[in-house]
Amino acid sequence: MIVDWVSFTPWSALLGGVMIGLSAGMLMLLNGRIAGISGLVGGLLAGSQDGNGERLAFVVGLVVAPLLYWAVQERPAILIEAGPLALVSAGLLVGFGSRLGSGCTSGHGVCGLARLSPRSLLATLSFMGAGFITVYVLRHVWGS
Repeated sequence: MIVDWVSFTPWSALLGGVMIGLSAGMLMLLNGRIAGISGLVGGLLAGSQDGNGERLAFVVGLVVAPLLYWAVQERPAILIEAGPLALVSAGLLVGFGSRLGSGCTSGHGVCGLARLSPRSLLATLSFMGAGFITVYVLRHVWGS
């Protein structure tokens, strides 16, 4: 792996992390809800009426924020080195895993770890480990 130090932007990364932390903290403090995206989207799709306003606002923010960014900044070059079958399979596996693990990376990795949840620590170690192993097998064992 080669790090592109010319394009590395620590201040914008720090700002993004702070904004994620603030939004997750505000959702917890003001509404008592964890900012796990799979749970927020799942609640919207399940038709639950309790808390749909903040769920919808959070999900709309996830979609609108990149569009606003693109309106004021140059779009970065995107290179996807996987075919459609791999992308669809990966998306389905992530969705299945987040349901199986009772949460996603944002719920466990951001909110759960911030609350020092042992369950979230185990979940985060599990999905990160599975990701490392998957990349290693696909790139170095099967050789793509």
